[in-house]
Amino acid sequence: MREQFLPWLLGYGLAVNLISFVLMGVDKRRARRKSPRRVPERTLFLFALLGGAAGAVLGMWMFRHKTRHWYFRYGLPAILLAQCVLLRLI
Repeated sequence: MREQFLPWLLGYGLAVNLISFVLMGVDKRRARRKSPRRVPERTLFLFALLGGAAGAVLGMWMFRHKTRHWYFRYGLPAILLAQCVLLRLI
């Protein structure tokens, strides 16, 4: 039964990680331009919690964005670690 959900799970994982990565890039671009319409930190964490922690961590380091905030520097990798443990248990 688990095998029939694997393509859906992989597709969801890819999509949410891509969205997380892009949101980091968009927010970094808006921060550089001093735009008043930034991506809320809550949204960045929400997408990480929904399964996009790998994309968020990759985006954080590639765009060098939110790396000074301790709750991003330690929080996002902690979420990623928890997601890896959960995937291993499944």
